[in-house]
Amino acid sequence: MTSKRFKKLPENASNLPAESIDKLLTDVKKNCTTKFDESVDLNFQINNKQKKSEINIRTAVNLPGGTGKKVKVAVVCEESKVEEAKSAGADIVGGDEFIEKIKNGELNFEKLICTPGMMIKLSKLGKVLGPKGLMPNPKLGSVTENLKSAISDAKSGQVEIRNDKDGNIGVSIGKKSFSDEKLLKNFNAILETLEKEKSNNTVKGDLIKSSFITSTMGVSYKLKLGKVI
Repeated sequence: MTSKRFKKLPENASNLPAESIDKLLTDVKKNCTTKFDESVDLNFQINNKQKKSEINIRTAVNLPGGTGKKVKVAVVCEESKVEEAKSAGADIVGGDEFIEKIKNGELNFEKLICTPGMMIKLSKLGKVLGPKGLMPNPKLGSVTENLKSAISDAKSGQVEIRNDKDGNIGVSIGKKSFSDEKLLKNFNAILETLEKEKSNNTVKGDLIKSSFITSTMGVSYKLKLGKVI
């Protein structure tokens, strides 16, 4: 059953011609009619089916305007690094005992960081962490000796960009309460990252086939790609 709130939103918005993000933000924010601070979300469909291989993107980007979310960060490390991790702002820190808790399904965190020395033990929990997207990865900066930097990135606005098996990528660029300037800076950072991924994967043709912008409980608009200054 469609709510009264949703019935008041624009109809067939996704059928309108694609517009640049700076022209769409006003409409997207206007559609944020819930009582909570909705996220502003991007959705991309990438050209992942190539002749010789399938493109799989998995990378991280630090959003200059932040995410507006409080991220609970856990760290698996040696005893000698526990204080460093706590001082850097980690919410949960531990070693072998913490790994055992994770093994038993205690996943009360959104981001997991691990030192290289402990990764051998943690890698055995792929079936527990993998489906939740929580397994640390050197490519994403979450397997590192530099815990201070990794924790800071996770807390301040780092997001993962990853496509599913159908080539879809979903990523938030902030909240409705963010200024347009903040949202545009975050948008530009994501585009820059996708451009690098295209070069790294030697994609034939366009990497992105289609793109949309929406809010958590709003409607989608076709998005014309291009950095906005």
